[in-house]
Amino acid sequence: MKSALKKVIARLEERRAQPSPAVRMPGLWIDPMGPVAAQSVVPEQFFLDSLRGVLAAPRRKRVTDGDVPGDWGKNAIAYNLLVRYGAAFDHDGDGKISCEPLSSGWRETGTFLKATAMLPFIRSLGCNVIHLLPITAIGQDGNKGDMGSAFAIRDPYALDEHLAEPALGLDVETEFAAFVEAAHHLGIRIVVEFVFRTAAKDAAWAKEHPEWFYWIRADVPDRQPGEKSEDTYGAPLFAPDELKRIYDAVGNGRFHELLPPHQIYADMFTAPPKPETVRLENGCWRGTSTDPRNGQPVSVRIPGAFCDWGPDSEQPPWTDVTYLRLYDHPDFNYIAYNTVRMYSSQLARPEHVVRPLWDKITEVIPHYQTAFGVDGVMIDMGHALPADLKRGLVARARQVDPDFALWAEEFNLTPHAREEGYNVCVGPFMQTVRNGENFRGWLRWIHGAGLPVPFMAMAENHNTPRAVKWAGGAAYALYAQAMGAFLPGVPYLHNGIELAEPVPVNTGFDFTNEEVAQLPASVLPLFSAAALGWTREQTLVADLRRVHALRDKYRELFSDPAPGTIIPLETGNRAIFGYLRQKPGFKKAFAVLGNGDMHHEQTLVLPHPSAKKDLLTGEPLPAVLRPAQVVVYAV
Repeated sequence: MKSALKKVIARLEERRAQPSPAVRMPGLWIDPMGPVAAQSVVPEQFFLDSLRGVLAAPRRKRVTDGDVPGDWGKNAIAYNLLVRYGAAFDHDGDGKISCEPLSSGWRETGTFLKATAMLPFIRSLGCNVIHLLPITAIGQDGNKGDMGSAFAIRDPYALDEHLAEPALGLDVETEFAAFVEAAHHLGIRIVVEFVFRTAAKDAAWAKEHPEWFYWIRADVPDRQPGEKSEDTYGAPLFAPDELKRIYDAVGNGRFHELLPPHQIYADMFTAPPKPETVRLENGCWRGTSTDPRNGQPVSVRIPGAFCDWGPDSEQPPWTDVTYLRLYDHPDFNYIAYNTVRMYSSQLARPEHVVRPLWDKITEVIPHYQTAFGVDGVMIDMGHALPADLKRGLVARARQVDPDFALWAEEFNLTPHAREEGYNVCVGPFMQTVRNGENFRGWLRWIHGAGLPVPFMAMAENHNTPRAVKWAGGAAYALYAQAMGAFLPGVPYLHNGIELAEPVPVNTGFDFTNEEVAQLPASVLPLFSAAALGWTREQTLVADLRRVHALRDKYRELFSDPAPGTIIPLETGNRAIFGYLRQKPGFKKAFAVLGNGDMHHEQTLVLPHPSAKKDLLTGEPLPAVLRPAQVVVYAV
């Protein structure tokens, strides 16, 4: 069978006979080691040169582990990519990113073809894994911004058509297959993110299987921000004494005593409509069901979602997604904390499972394994999936590929995560590293306990402020990445941190109300067309390359999570602290020290006075560390 990559190359060769007008392309995409300034190129020739260059490079082996199936993540250095954003560029130089293709048919928003051209740059950072945020078809109902969120998944089996280049004239599946093939040639594994707990409100499955969704009366209005009316749809409201009972029951594991929402809320929901009544009206699903209050026919719609926990969360509603109806029980026909996250024990029973839906979800991962050869998945909201469904997902994926990796949005690094089959979890590092005392405490904890599963050693992700917005700016971003890179986690670059990008992707958490108001969906890349500052002169690219080269050189030591391999270090200067990495039988040990003061230089008092050389720079160890400076030396 002809490779997808060669099929793309053949199409580019055909188009070269009548090439498109020249466009601007980032210098780092043309030569990862060259100047950053944009250059004028003929797109067909640029992509041909890029793809041929990939195939001409020596084939590299993908990162492995050899001990536990799927545990190659412990030796991974990951690059997180939202394709339509991280692979976007202002090709015509008009100062904006167009949602629609240029007249020549080439897109300014990111595509798989441009992401393929970026692979040599990503590899030059030392990355051997790419974690893709969702790449599936996006719904329209309730969407924000001019493109909608990649997490509003209309059909997990279908790819987003916007990720293909119209000028190429190939289907998006071919372009994605070519991307994976090229990545594998360069020794890069591909992890794709999915959300199995929610779906777009206009999900493709709703017509044929309305019973997989919750439905409410169409005449019930959505609750507006700041409202507290129980006559409108939103998260169910509870009185203070009820909230206390809920938190007490959940905290003590009494899931048979979970308080239901008020009857006025439950009465908004109806039985699922019959498939023959379901129709699209102005991009929204509508159906006909029975009003539970009077038994009369009533028009119904699919409601939006909201934060799954806690029951008094102030997170804004999720207007573009809804919860899938994983269990069917007439007493629990509503969306609430006890049906979508903290499942009531009366509901979460085998006889109530919506088995056809579970089966459909369970086959999503094998589809991407067999059709495209992906190496792993990141499960968003995995904490809200029933344990039996998660076990089924893991078992089915490992049937197809025993070395397949399961990553998760789990913040607690406990043995339970390992028992559930996860190979990598988000973990608490991103928040912990911002506070010196918290970081010290965490280092002491993992020194004694070790780590049951690798964490993501990252300074930011797509839901947080950019690292350069914290005190210390770009110096802090490098500090956080370097301090985590030599711990038993996954050094993890959220796309743009290497460019010192200041604009966040989304305002998920760690933002003030004022910041959220200043960053509407129209300017956030999670919802609207945008691009990174690819031509920014002052970046962290060279620094991160050095950090990752050192991590990779001694990864056998740095990836070891065993208790006692991480020794907290103090220096006599409270602002400067870090850790020692050592293990029995390993010839070398390494000290990692950082100045946690983001504003002032600090005198370096070495715990090992004989040390001379900073392995990150090759220079002698300085007597004074700049704000947020990190040094690594052999002991």
